Amino acid sequence: MNDKMKIALGVAVAAVLFVLFNSIYIVRQTEQAIVLQFGNPVRVVKEAGLKFKIPFIQNVVFYDTRLLNLDPPAQEVVLNDKKRLDVDSFTRYRIIDPLRFYKTVRTEIQARSKLEEIVNSSLRKVLGRITLPQLLSQKRTQIMSDISQAVKIDAEQIGVSVADVRIRRADLPLEVLQAINARMKAERERDAKEFRATGQQEAQKIRAAAEKDKAVIIAEAEKKAQIIRGQGDKTAISIWNNAASIDPEFYAFYRSLEAYKKALSSGDTSLVLSPNSEFFDFFGKTIPIGK
Repeated sequence: MNDKMKIALGVAVAAVLFVLFNSIYIVRQTEQAIVLQFGNPVRVVKEAGLKFKIPFIQNVVFYDTRLLNLDPPAQEVVLNDKKRLDVDSFTRYRIIDPLRFYKTVRTEIQARSKLEEIVNSSLRKVLGRITLPQLLSQKRTQIMSDISQAVKIDAEQIGVSVADVRIRRADLPLEVLQAINARMKAERERDAKEFRATGQQEAQKIRAAAEKDKAVIIAEAEKKAQIIRGQGDKTAISIWNNAASIDPEFYAFYRSLEAYKKALSSGDTSLVLSPNSEFFDFFGKTIPIGK
């Protein structure tokens, strides 16, 4: 075999291998395929394994058969009572009709975009018929079921089966939360001022009542003290009068001693008196007791 024949044989083998390589394709367990001929679908392949196609004329598009997740960004929804919420949801779906899927959206990227529009539209449509208290009540399960049913019906049009639609979180918009917080703060401050004013008013009343009671108690005490003092003075005078009437000379002597005590007990006082003064009448005298 000369060199030219070897080259020709090599080229033929390479061509056969190239044609064979372009004639086979593999469908995995997690995939399904559509065979296209000049861009038109000719058959759907859902069984896994080694498959054949016409080389250069036909090509294959693969789609996932597993459960897929769609996690769109949160969107603002207006409820029936005009309350606005930022709703964060997620969806689980599966491609069940690859032919319809290919004819409507072609790629999974476009399918996600279309499905996101369907989910957002269903959320706005269903949540727009309810109020915030209903969303927070036991009706939440039925509301989620209505949203899932609406999404499933529209998703079937693109060959997708929706397994579940859930609301992960529903929050008030940031500016609404700030306004609510500001209003709550103002209300609490107003309540605090009212409570403080009421407390000060009650404190003033209690103080006034206490001052009044204090004045009454002091006045009553002084009144009783004056009465008791008067009674004591009356008794003392009566006793002195009785004592004086019994022994006038002893009474005079006792009064002189009291005078001596008061006059001579002060160290700062100087008295200049005559020895013959009546002040010294009882000096040097003996007073008989019980005369």
